[in-house]
Amino acid sequence: MDAVRVALLREVLAGTQWPAATRRFAHALRSAVVPRGGGLLLVGTEEYEPWHMAAHLVDEAAWSGQPELAPTLVRHRVEAADPAHLAVGLGRIEAAGRGETLLVVAPAPPGGGLLERIHDARRAGATVLALGDGDPEVHGLAHEALAVPGAGGPEGAQGAAEIDIDTVQHLVSAAAGENCLPAPRGRSRLRDRLSRLADQLTAPPPARW
Repeated sequence: MDAVRVALLREVLAGTQWPAATRRFAHALRSAVVPRGGGLLLVGTEEYEPWHMAAHLVDEAAWSGQPELAPTLVRHRVEAADPAHLAVGLGRIEAAGRGETLLVVAPAPPGGGLLERIHDARRAGATVLALGDGDPEVHGLAHEALAVPGAGGPEGAQGAAEIDIDTVQHLVSAAAGENCLPAPRGRSRLRDRLSRLADQLTAPPPARW
């Protein structure tokens, strides 16, 4: 269950920067994606699509009562047979503007084409957030950024980072859905989420990403 996994991850990472850093980044994301705003766009690099981040944010949007957290996944390659929610190409970033939020997940430096689109979206008024390896060009375009050292390196480089980028995405998405609704009296936040997770497990499976 995700709530249990997040609690365990935070316990393991206690004493490092990551629990606080991921919460700060999640707060910036939640503050940027406001109700009745233009929505949240999520994009990765040509080699890395943030499928898990998209799925986690969809879940958090449902559990927290903040539908605006559910992202539109923007893809570098779209096929004619793709379902509508997976058929949004890079042209959507070109159309982004004021009131919209663009979250860039880039474990390695992206190509120039994506950088240009991010720059254009920011210039048009979109809020840009970046999660990745600390590439100076990407982070220079972001209003808020969180670097995961070694995120795009070989497997052996991950140990130096204390944590991998997939785990950071998991922590950020979980924190983005926290403290959005008051917990019912007499019940803990964790217990309430576990109850909702149990309901999810007995419900019909959702459409796959």
